[in-house]
Amino acid sequence: MELTLESQGYLEALYRAYLEDPFSLPEEWRRYFSALALEDGRREPLAKAPPLAEAFDPAFPLKVEGLAQAYRELGHLAAQIDPLGRKRPWPKALTLEAHGLAPEDLKKPLPPVFGAPTLEALLERLKATYLGPVGFELAHVEPEERAWLLAQVEAPWPKPPLEARKRLLRGLMEASLFEAFLQKKYLGAKTFSVEGLESLIPLLQETLEEAARHGVREVVLGMAHRGRLNVLAHVVGKPFERIFREFEEIFPEGYSGDVKYHLGFSSDRLTAYGPIHVSLNFNPSHLEFVNPVTLGRLRAKQDRFGDRERRRGLAVLVHGDSAFIGEGIVQETLNLSQLPGYGVGGTLHVVANNQLGFTTLPSEYTSCRYPTDIAKMLGAPIFHVNAEALDELWFVLRLALAYRQRYGKDVVIDLVGYRRRGHNETDEPSFTQPTMYAEIARRPEPWKVYAERLLAEGAISQEEIGAWQEAYLERLESEFARVKAEPGPVVLHGLSGIWQGYVGGEDRLVPEVDTGVPKEALRNLLLRLASVPEGFQVHPKLKRFLEARREMAEERRPLDWAAAEALAFATLAVEGHRVRLTGQDALRGTFTQRHAALYDYATGRPYIPLQHLAEGQAEVEIYNSPLSEAGVLGFEYGYSLDYPEGLILWEAQFGDFVNVAQVYIDQFLASAEAKWNRLSGLVLLLPHGLEGQGPEHSSARLERFLQLGARDNLQVAYPTTPAQFFHLLRRQVKRKIRKPLVVMTPKSLLRHPEVVSALEELAQGRFQKVIPERVKGARKVLLTSGKVYYDLLAKRRELAAEDVALIRLELLYPFPEEELKEALGFYPRKTPVVFVQEEPINQGAWWYLSARFCGEIYGHPFSVVARPESPSPAVGSSKVHRLEQEELLEEAFK
Repeated sequence: MELTLESQGYLEALYRAYLEDPFSLPEEWRRYFSALALEDGRREPLAKAPPLAEAFDPAFPLKVEGLAQAYRELGHLAAQIDPLGRKRPWPKALTLEAHGLAPEDLKKPLPPVFGAPTLEALLERLKATYLGPVGFELAHVEPEERAWLLAQVEAPWPKPPLEARKRLLRGLMEASLFEAFLQKKYLGAKTFSVEGLESLIPLLQETLEEAARHGVREVVLGMAHRGRLNVLAHVVGKPFERIFREFEEIFPEGYSGDVKYHLGFSSDRLTAYGPIHVSLNFNPSHLEFVNPVTLGRLRAKQDRFGDRERRRGLAVLVHGDSAFIGEGIVQETLNLSQLPGYGVGGTLHVVANNQLGFTTLPSEYTSCRYPTDIAKMLGAPIFHVNAEALDELWFVLRLALAYRQRYGKDVVIDLVGYRRRGHNETDEPSFTQPTMYAEIARRPEPWKVYAERLLAEGAISQEEIGAWQEAYLERLESEFARVKAEPGPVVLHGLSGIWQGYVGGEDRLVPEVDTGVPKEALRNLLLRLASVPEGFQVHPKLKRFLEARREMAEERRPLDWAAAEALAFATLAVEGHRVRLTGQDALRGTFTQRHAALYDYATGRPYIPLQHLAEGQAEVEIYNSPLSEAGVLGFEYGYSLDYPEGLILWEAQFGDFVNVAQVYIDQFLASAEAKWNRLSGLVLLLPHGLEGQGPEHSSARLERFLQLGARDNLQVAYPTTPAQFFHLLRRQVKRKIRKPLVVMTPKSLLRHPEVVSALEELAQGRFQKVIPERVKGARKVLLTSGKVYYDLLAKRRELAAEDVALIRLELLYPFPEEELKEALGFYPRKTPVVFVQEEPINQGAWWYLSARFCGEIYGHPFSVVARPESPSPAVGSSKVHRLEQEELLEEAFK
C-alpha cells in the first residue's frame, strides 16, 4: 500500500508514543516497533513485554487509514443527499476488499490515534459522518484548510439549540404557506416557486444570524428568479403589501418597471447579535450575470467603511444548478475571488439544486459529476446537503461561514432538493420527467416532515405550530385585503442613504457646472505626477515621459491625452472623490500611454504617483483586470451602485471587446433606471477609430449605444481634445445627475501632434457638447465626431478648402440640440450640412442622426459621407484601409 502523507504522520506519532511508553499501544504495535528497534540496533528487546498470541500484520493500520481516507475523499458519492431517495452507486473504494481488508478484520483493535476501539466502530463513525445527508468534497482544498475542516467534520456535530430549530421550522413553514397563498390569490401568475427547496429560506435566515455572530454588518445577496419572492418577503424583509401591489401591476407614470421576480430590496434586519443590513440586487432574466454585480457592490461597501480585512460585509450568491455550471460568467466571477482589485473576503455560494434545468436533466446540462465542480478551480470547500435535513444544514452553514471568516475564501453549499412544479406555474413538468414528478407528487411538504421530527422528540407542541400557522395566514390575508381595498401604484425603490442628493431623470433639468481647476493647482499636481521617491530607479525609456510632464507643468509643452486624464483623476482625488479604474492592462495602458504605475528598474517595485498627491486625498485605485470583459464590467457596475460620489471607470483593451459584455450594457447600464429606478455613474472608456488594424480593433460599436439611448438613460461622448476629456470626466462627478457615461477614446490620436491642449484650457470653462467653427462664406459644413475630424482637418489644408467648415459633435447622446442649432445658425439656411463618419454607413452615428433629422437639419440639407455598408466593422488590410480613407476624405470635400 502506498504510504500517504497522512499515514506517515500517523506512524510517526505512534512511534513517538512507543518510545515514551510502549505499553500505551496495543500489543500488535508493540511487537511491530520492537522488531524495528532490533533491526537498527538502537534498543534491546522489551524485557517486560507480554507474550504475543499471534503474528501481527504491520500493514493493517495503513489499510485502515486508506479506508478512512477513501471515506473522506469519496464518501460524498454515496451520501444520502437526494431527498427523492434515488439510489446512488456505491463506490468500490469504500469497500473493505478495495483496501485488502476482510470482514474478520472488523473486530480487530485499533490504536488510540484512530479514535475508535475497533475497525467496526471506526467504520460506523465514518458512515455516519460521510454517508449521511451531507456529502463533503474536500480533497481539492489546500492541505492546511482541509485539515482544519476535517477536524470540524469528524468531531461530534453540535445540535441546533431549541430556538434555532424553531426558527428553522417556522422559516420552512412560512415559505411553504407563502407559495400556496400566492397560487391561490393569483391563479396562473408566474411566481417561480421555491417549493421543493423551501429550506433555502431558513438557510438564508440563519445566514443572517450566523453572519451577525461573526461581526458582519452588511450582507449583499444576488440570485435569479426562482424563490425570489419568498426571499424578498422572509429574508430581506420586503413588506407583503408591496409584493401584492406588484401583482396588481399598477405602475407610476413614466415608469416601465419589471416583472416582480426580478426586483430587489434592502432593509435593516434585527438578529440576536445586533442589526444587519441586507440587500438583494435587482436582476434580469440573465440568471448568473448578477454575480459580479453583487461582489462589486459589497467591495464598494467594504471600501466605504475602510474594511480592509473584508470581514464587515458578506456576499451571498444563490445559483441555479444548471446555470452554475452552464454560464461562463460564473467562472469569470469565481476567478475574481482572490485578485487584489476584486476580492471581498470570500463569497458564500448556495446552489439551489433542483436536479433539473428548465426541462434538462443533469446528464444533459453538465459534463461533470456535479454542477458545483466548477468551484474546484478555487479549491473551495463544497458541501452537498440534502435539503430536507434541516439540523445538518444548520451545522454545515456554521462550518461554511466559520471557514469563510477564518480563511477569507469562497465556500459552496450545494442544497440538493427538487422542483415541485414546472419551470413556472403554468408549465407541465411531467411531459419531460414523468417518473421524477410521480415521485415528487408523493412527497409530503418538507415543513411537515421536520415538524413531525420535532414533535416526536417533544421539542415543540402541535398547539404552538398551529398558532404560528394561524397568525401567519391572518397576516397575509390582512395585507392582501388592504391592497384590494386601497388599490394604488407600485412603490418605487427610492433614492436614500448614500444616494440622497443625487438624481436621475432628464439631463436638461440638471444645471451644468464649471469644471476648471486653478492653473497653479494643476502645475503642482503635474509635478507630483512626475515625481518618484528618492533612490527609485525609473526605467530609462520613461525618464523622457516624466520630463515631459514637468515641461507641461512649466507650460513649455502642451498637454497630451494621458496627462489630461491623469490630471482629471488627480484633481478629483484631492477634492475628496475616490477614483477607481480597472481594465486589461489599465496601469500601463494598452497603448503604452498611461504609465499610472512606475516600476523600479532594479527591483521591480511599483510606485503609483496618483496615490501620493496630498495629505488626506481620496483613494486612487487602478488595477489590471483579468482577461475578462463581462465579469469585470459587471463588478464595476456593482461598485458604482454603492459609490455614487466616486469616479468609477472600466476600460476595454480595445473598444471592440465591449461586445463580450453586452448583457451588462443592455440589461443593466441602459435600462436599470427605467426598470428598477437604480442609478449609476459608471464610465466606459472604449478605444475607437478605424486605423487599419482590422475588424476586431476598430469599432466600439458606437451605433449600439446610440440605439439604446432613450429618455436620457445614457451619455455617449466622442471627445477630440485632452481638455474636453478632462472636463468630461470631472463633469461626470461634479454634477448631481448620475447616468452611465460611454466615451469613445483614441488610439493613434494619443500621440498625434495636434491632439493637445494648453494648461489654460483645463483651468477654464467646462465640457463643450459641440465645438463650433465659423467660416464666412462657407459652401458646406462638415459635421463630424472624433478621430476623423483630424483627418478632415489635414485634408482641408492639403486642398486649401478654406470654404468648408468643420463642426465637432462631442456629445452624441443626450443629443445637444440647442448647442448644435446655435453652431449651425451662423450659416445661411440651405447651406449643405454633411455628416462625415469613417465607419460603414450602416454603423457609426449616421442611422441615429438620419432617424432624428430625415434629410434636413435645422433648415439645412443634411446628407452623409461614409464607407459603404458592411457586415464587418473594418477591412483586414491596412493598405485597403488607407485607400478607403482617402476616398472618404475626397468625397467629403467634393
